[in-house]
Order: sequence, then C-alpha cells, then structure tokens
Amino acid sequence: MRTATRAFWLPALRYYRTVSHALDGFFTTVGEIFILLGQSLWHLCTFTVDFGEVLKQMSIIGVNAVPVVLLTVTFAGMVLAFYTAQILVEFNMGNYVGMMAAVTVAREGAPVLSAIVVAARAGSAIAAELGSMVVTEQIDAMRALAVNPIQYLVVPRLVSLVLMLPVITMLAIIVGVFGGYLVAAPAGVSSGTFVSSIRRMGESGLYEVNTGLLKTVFFGAVIALVSCQQGLKTTGGAAGVGRATTRAVVLSIVLIYMVDFILVQFLFPNGGSPVKQ
Repeated sequence: MRTATRAFWLPALRYYRTVSHALDGFFTTVGEIFILLGQSLWHLCTFTVDFGEVLKQMSIIGVNAVPVVLLTVTFAGMVLAFYTAQILVEFNMGNYVGMMAAVTVAREGAPVLSAIVVAARAGSAIAAELGSMVVTEQIDAMRALAVNPIQYLVVPRLVSLVLMLPVITMLAIIVGVFGGYLVAAPAGVSSGTFVSSIRRMGESGLYEVNTGLLKTVFFGAVIALVSCQQGLKTTGGAAGVGRATTRAVVLSIVLIYMVDFILVQFLFPNGGSPVKQ
C-alpha cells in the first residue's frame, strides 16, 4: 500500500515542482520586463535618447524586415480569402468575401503575423547582439565608462520597434488584401464583387485598420523589451547566447498572443460588426 502511494505521489510532486518552477521563471521574467519598461520610459521622459541610434535601429530592425513580412502576409491573405470564398460561395454569400478577407487581415492577420516575423528576425538579432556584449564584458565596460546600457542600447531599440512595426503592418494590410483579391476570381468571386464588398464596410473599415495598427504599438514594445531583457541577462558564453536568443523569440511570440487577446477584449468587446449600418 505504501509503495503504491509513493508511486502515485512522486510523479505528481515532480510535475508540481516543474510547473511551479516554470511559472516562477515566467513571472520573474515578466517582472523584469516591466522594470526595464519603467527605466526606458524614464529616459524617454527626460529626453536622454540618442536619436541617431534610433534612426539606425529603425533601418536595421524595420526596413530590412519589410520584404519577408510582406511576402508572409501576402500568402496568408491569399489562403484566408481562398478558404473564405469557397465556404461563402457555397452558401450564396460571395458578396461578403472581400469584406471578410479585409477584416481578418486588418484585425488579426497582418498585425500578428508582422509581429511574429519581426520577433523571429529582429528580436533574435537583438537578443544575440546584447547577449554577445554581455558575455564579452562590453556591458561592464560601458558601466565603467559611466554609460547607461538601458539608455544607449534598450531605448533606441524600443522606440524603433514601436515606430516601425505599425508602418510595416500598414504595408502588410495592403498586400494581404491584394493577395486575397488575386485569388478571389479563381475561387468563384468576381473582382468587382470583391472590391464592392470591401466598400460596404464604410467608416468601420478605418476603425479596423486603426485598431490593427494600435495593436502593433504594444507588440513592438513587447518584442523590444523581451529581446533586450533576455539579451542583458545572458550567462554561459556562446551557448548562453543561443539559449537567450531562443527564449527571446519564444517568449515574444507567447506574449504577443497574450497581449492580443487582452487588447481584443477592449477594442472589440461585442465582436464588432464591419458592415456599415
């Protein structure tokens, strides 16, 4: 009886220990991210920002990510429009295909996919760069020279991501809807019907776009803060840099979806109807 009891409780205790350790690490990381955010906002409010470095990071992080983001969202828009058209045409509702494709791309497709691609591309690069600086003691050298690493390294990357991700997403929305337009006709919806369906959205279409862009401001902050936090806490040499890079990308994607869910509750509390009344 005692052996059977131990056989039951030992795996349960190991599972509890694993879960509690993971949760402790997650909430500790989130706390460190908020501390980093507060320090960054302090430097922004005191205008101690190197705007030359901000422009450099805008080019590295934002401009260089445009091609892969647009390619990804274009094919995503094509897939969404193709499936939507197949289902709605079957129920004689083909005149709603354009509107549904535009709403899906503007609300979720373009903002979330753009953020994920930028997190994978720019977030990993930020974590690797800062992690390499930590293990080679460049951060310690900066502190010895009275240079604040938050001010010089974190704030420019935070500002550049917050500014550039909405711009990238705006382009992604355009190409995503255009991708849906390209596959509408083969799926059974004429080009004129697709375009007129989008026009039916009226002023609500602008709201869909604006809310999608608003999300990316938060997504950009998440990517920058998570990547910088993981990079600055790197330990263990080259292997540690690799682990920090992986954690930065994974945690950024998880938090992007979490923040997206929270924002949706405020932006679309009742689901939101894109049809102009």
